[in-house]
Amino acid sequence: MRAKGICYDTGFVRAGGNSREHFDPALVRQELAIIRDDLHCTAVHLTGSDPERLELAARYAAELGLEIWFSPYPLDLTTGEMLTLFADCAERAERLRTAGAEVVFVTGAELSVMNHGFLDGDSTEQRLAWLLGDPALRPERFATVATRLNAFLRDAVATVRERFHGKVTYAAIQFEAVDWDLFDFMTLELIRSAAVADRFRDAVRSLVAQPKPVAITGFGTATWRGSGDVAPRSMEILETDEATGLPLRLSGEYERDEAGQAAYLGELLEIFDSEGVDSAFVFLFALYNLPHRPDGDPRDDLDLASLGIVKVLEDRTGDTYPGLPWEPKAAFAAVADHYTGATA
Repeated sequence: MRAKGICYDTGFVRAGGNSREHFDPALVRQELAIIRDDLHCTAVHLTGSDPERLELAARYAAELGLEIWFSPYPLDLTTGEMLTLFADCAERAERLRTAGAEVVFVTGAELSVMNHGFLDGDSTEQRLAWLLGDPALRPERFATVATRLNAFLRDAVATVRERFHGKVTYAAIQFEAVDWDLFDFMTLELIRSAAVADRFRDAVRSLVAQPKPVAITGFGTATWRGSGDVAPRSMEILETDEATGLPLRLSGEYERDEAGQAAYLGELLEIFDSEGVDSAFVFLFALYNLPHRPDGDPRDDLDLASLGIVKVLEDRTGDTYPGLPWEPKAAFAAVADHYTGATA
């Protein structure tokens, strides 16, 4: 692969709150340095809803020589609000690009499901229920989504390209049927589950046969045994507050399986690499709102629902990287080994 990457979360804004409550610039720079030096990444997919946080993280990544995929992530916004966000972020990304950084602008991700204007419903759950509820209506509703989304993306890309003069893409879910003529990369959130495992490699090969370079984002799985079989839904063991979306507890007791998470990522990276994917971004480095709680009620160990390759600690710092509030999982070594060629 040309770009060996990982997703770095700067925090998602929903209902007035940020999923990454504390955002320490010094910690961000340390983590990005570890991503470059210890994970051996050449690129980083910076996601989040706060433009200032995205720009700050991107400046650190640029100083470290990482290729930056600058990716504002709107949640529950209207199409007008999204255009405003993209315009702001495109100007910030262009400042970095003109200063010498390698920058790709990602014009959102999963917009149809996560925001207003494409599916009927006021919440993600309602929108998915409308889309998938009646199998007989799915083809018609998929077509409706594609029409609405591509009309918006034409406006969004025009807004972005007026302000940003580098390469542009969009992180799509496959059913969105994006018009890739608008973009420089075909970027998909491609996640393997047991249901598609037998044809997953062939699907990747077919994508790569298309004329544009292919990037894969959003792939990963949680840290409980069996999560890889349902990887697109492996976070669904998490119970959340209906009003705020904040995580509360797990839905039951689950067995930790760091080796399984590591094996899953290693297998997908091998497929993407050997089939000629241009860029891959493991999802993800850390989720700070899902801490590891090994003591007490097993339902409180939110890290089991996290796709992070490090486990976040609440009341102490780690041993592997003294002073940092997390410990690597087995997946950390699996990603590092693949990106150095140790598993090739």
